[in-house]
Amino acid sequence: MFITPAYAATGPAGLDLMSFLPMIAIFAVFWLLLIRPQQKKAKEHQKMLSVLEKGDEVVTQGGVAGRVTKVGEAFLAVEIANGVEIQVQRSAVSGKLEKGTLKSL
Repeated sequence: MFITPAYAATGPAGLDLMSFLPMIAIFAVFWLLLIRPQQKKAKEHQKMLSVLEKGDEVVTQGGVAGRVTKVGEAFLAVEIANGVEIQVQRSAVSGKLEKGTLKSL
């Protein structure tokens, strides 16, 4: 009686490119600001891990600094003090220090 029947509004039948444009722009910004730099950093870290050799000074993700004494496929022996060696996974090394850094600590 007082309520009028609701009719669906008819819109364009095809997909409109303008409706997807904001989503595409958000993805492009997301790619440029987050994904691309993270992939670049991971690639540099992998390269650094592959060139580690005996005598290099490294710091682990836990903050332990030491000198590499043995290099294995998956593990490294790191001397953290005179006569104290620990075994760490290669992936646990967060950075390579410059020569002589341990003497200044």
